[in-house]
Amino acid sequence: MYTFFLKRILDFSISLILLILISPLFIVLVIFLAIANGGKPFFVQKRPGKNEKIFSILKFKTMNDKRDQQGNLLEDKDRITKVGAFVRKTSLDEIPQLINVVKGDMSLIGPRPLIIEYLPIYNSIQKKRHDVKPGITGWAQVNGRNSISWTKKFEYDVWYVANCSFLLDIKILGLTLKKVLQKKDVNLSEELSSEYFNGNN
Repeated sequence: MYTFFLKRILDFSISLILLILISPLFIVLVIFLAIANGGKPFFVQKRPGKNEKIFSILKFKTMNDKRDQQGNLLEDKDRITKVGAFVRKTSLDEIPQLINVVKGDMSLIGPRPLIIEYLPIYNSIQKKRHDVKPGITGWAQVNGRNSISWTKKFEYDVWYVANCSFLLDIKILGLTLKKVLQKKDVNLSEELSSEYFNGNN
């Protein structure tokens, strides 16, 4: 009942209310990031969602597009802007994903949507993380995030899929808010700071 009906209603309602409440902050961030990133306040990238259906994830853009003399993007540390560093440190870069939740591409709680390149190298168990909608935060994010291996993260993701419930989602939401307020492991996106997943780690 919860996963098939109530979860979507709560996702839509809470995300829409949050977007309305934080709209002034949203607009301010768009302006500052547009200035810092040459008119590009948003980062858009294709990601796999439920049943591996591809969607476009939205984030605030925290890095510019500066390149070296050969035309290659500079390292992340050389491209992140001052306002981008603040936005990432406070997890404000995740705010636009509320739009993804309203659209139905994502849920507030679920396995984080990772890059498409990982799809061919998941094993049969790891693929189960795509049996539910991806989330802005999830069970792996409140249980170590980048201090644990990819294998452990996927174990947490699959465990969440098998045990998803209203009470578990409330617990994850509470733990996420606690981490954000404590500025501890607040960046929710593994691919920004973890080693590349190659199927063996």
